[in-house]
Amino acid sequence: MRLDKILVGTAVAVTLSTAAMARDYISIAGSSTVLPFATIVAEAMGNNPNFKTPVVESGGSSVGKKGVCEGIGTEFIDIGNASSRMKTGELEFCEANGVKLTEIKVGYDGIVVASSKDGVLLNISKSDLGKALTAKVPGPDGGFIDNPYKNWSDVNPDLPDIPIRVYGPPTTSGTRASFAEMVNEKGYCGKDETAKAALESAGEKAKVCRAMRTDGAYIEAGEQDNLIVQKLQEDPSAFGIFGFSYLDQNSDSLQGAIISGTAPTFDLIANGEYSVSRALYFYVKHAHIGVVPGIEEFLMEWTKHWGEDGVLSDAGMIPMPEEEREYYMKAIKELPILTADML
Repeated sequence: MRLDKILVGTAVAVTLSTAAMARDYISIAGSSTVLPFATIVAEAMGNNPNFKTPVVESGGSSVGKKGVCEGIGTEFIDIGNASSRMKTGELEFCEANGVKLTEIKVGYDGIVVASSKDGVLLNISKSDLGKALTAKVPGPDGGFIDNPYKNWSDVNPDLPDIPIRVYGPPTTSGTRASFAEMVNEKGYCGKDETAKAALESAGEKAKVCRAMRTDGAYIEAGEQDNLIVQKLQEDPSAFGIFGFSYLDQNSDSLQGAIISGTAPTFDLIANGEYSVSRALYFYVKHAHIGVVPGIEEFLMEWTKHWGEDGVLSDAGMIPMPEEEREYYMKAIKELPILTADML
């Protein structure tokens, strides 16, 4: 090997090792949905006296995926959490910064539309839910217009005659991206004949329906899902969008809407009957493994708790089937580099 290559590699290693001296704990950020589960695993690892408890922060899936890809060095996070899978464009950003990752799926989660138990129980089709919350709907001339519906009953007379007011996550959120795709785009624009005709007439793609309303019917409430829970407890006429675990942990005061005939329960999400569900991931940076202490141990700590009888299941995460758990256990040990053809 040429001496200049050896020196370059040595310089990188020295830089990372020097930076690691300033940070002897794992830094994690990303999805607010993954946050409580990653925190449980971090606290379990903190019981090991050989390692400091990893620091887990929120910020949204976009923050997790972008943050782990921004660069190498301990000024950057080691692991990014996400409730929406990395896209090829996001991976290209990683590759441009010389970052190599391994993708690990940890479980599943349902997206719920919750409300106070003091309010009405919403029983709604996925199509009507998308129709109520998408920014654009078909107009009388066949094109798209700003969503005019004020009350749920304007969308469908069988729905409650109360204002549409839904608190939900911002654009950085994987929960929002997944909801907009599964409910607005596929549930409404992909199924409703009027919407499909308007799309064809306007030459639009269904993803135009992903945009959420900005007229007050949908209210961005930040990445702290506990704040949405609090809003619902204070306002029985409002609804909120977040991961199933937050409903599960607040089941004494909140109820989940029945969507297309199915309630958001642990069993119905696990067996695939509840249609608004998605996978949960984290992305670990190769260059920091062996430099920041405890990363490999943190990855293995997940596998101790993600089973059907584990503490993560108790907290509301839906476990992967055993075959998938074995697949990702192997990935944790072998750390395959994520490439575009895997996405």
